[in-house]
Amino acid sequence: MRRYNERRRILVTGGAGFLGSHLIDRLLERGDEVVCADNLFTGTKRNIEHLLAHPRFEFLRHDVTFPLYIEVDEIYNLACPASPVHYQHDPVQTTKTSVHGAINMLGLAKRLRARIFQASTSEVYGDPTVHPQTEDYWGNVNPIGPRSCYDEGKRCAETLFFDYHRQLALDIRVARIFNTYGPRMHPNDGRVVSNFIVQALRGEDLTLYGTGEQTRSFCYVDDLVEAFLRFMDLPAGEDGAPGFPGPLNLGNPGEFTMRQLAETVLRLTGSRSRIVHRPAPADDPMQRQPDITRARERLGGWEPKVGLEDGLQQTIAYFDALLST
Repeated sequence: MRRYNERRRILVTGGAGFLGSHLIDRLLERGDEVVCADNLFTGTKRNIEHLLAHPRFEFLRHDVTFPLYIEVDEIYNLACPASPVHYQHDPVQTTKTSVHGAINMLGLAKRLRARIFQASTSEVYGDPTVHPQTEDYWGNVNPIGPRSCYDEGKRCAETLFFDYHRQLALDIRVARIFNTYGPRMHPNDGRVVSNFIVQALRGEDLTLYGTGEQTRSFCYVDDLVEAFLRFMDLPAGEDGAPGFPGPLNLGNPGEFTMRQLAETVLRLTGSRSRIVHRPAPADDPMQRQPDITRARERLGGWEPKVGLEDGLQQTIAYFDALLST
């Protein structure tokens, strides 16, 4: 692997976002130099303000739909709005971020011969007809629906990553991320965990879409970031050939209904908020649960360790402090 100095120099796009900022914390803790690139559309400097004076941290305000010319050893491509509220706000820009962003970051990795990580998503499976979802499942996605800017954008990004891998022997790592939660989530991102917690803390009705019997699997952010690092640190093949490219499901296989989540949040917050029902959004998946057999095998027995209640308590404490300021 190429080195510009004695430390790894790592680019994290979307680094001021929820996942990116936690990843950067871990990279700095282990001694790497980190360049954070973010256009601050959904990311915020609040997530990285504790790092701005760090001698091995650099922040660049940059949109990945434009090329970036920089010298690094590894790239984590996390840039893209990830919640329906945000990615549907400007669907054309969302598709550009996934597709043009992938092209630009892959071009940079090609020039540098750098290993590159793609934060893909469980949304590539759409509303699945297979349960739980394995990496071999091709998905059930509406290509023209209101969610397709994100779903199909991420699917196209995966296509580009694997074509660069096959055609140019680029060392790629593609992770399909299932629902993740924890401190630094955006309070207005419309995701179910942040929605329920913020509504409960404010004493507002908890909005349950559809019947509330839809299921999701929730992974605490620390467990996910540990998987990122293990995946990227898998060795290359013989004679410098690319290592295992994925795709790899990363998430917690514990499955909960939306009603169970709402009731747990109410209990942990002590809130007297009511649960109210609203119509389900278009193309909202009924089931979502990762099969992580491949991740367990490839990542040295990696397993999510933080249970839902423990993770929710830490997330509730974060939002309680945020809403009090």
